[in-house]
Amino acid sequence: MSRLKENKPLYLQIKERIEDQIVTDQLKAHDQIPSTTQLVQFYKINHLTVAKGINQLVDAGVIYKKRGVGMFVAEGAKEKLLEERKKAFVDQYVVPLIQEGDRLGFSEKEMVQLIQELKRKGRG
Repeated sequence: MSRLKENKPLYLQIKERIEDQIVTDQLKAHDQIPSTTQLVQFYKINHLTVAKGINQLVDAGVIYKKRGVGMFVAEGAKEKLLEERKKAFVDQYVVPLIQEGDRLGFSEKEMVQLIQELKRKGRG
């Protein structure tokens, strides 16, 4: 894991790092995630900060706790995260792309061709 950035709340970065590991299959259903103590020691941040990020994942049903044992990736966590991320992708990127394309006078066909061309060139 790389170091944390200063431009985003630390608890969100912890949460997103674990989500990324689930989405990329570094962590799979029922795998144990690092303990809060391990994350505190690794990132050298406050225990409450780590706990806040972890608790959001628990509340979302992405991870579950086994008292006295640890925290584990929930069944279906990857699918849940992918669904949420795809929706966020549409809202954050696709909608503004279409709106700007409309303002610039791109036709739908031109926009699709542009995306296909960029994907072929490995820029997408």
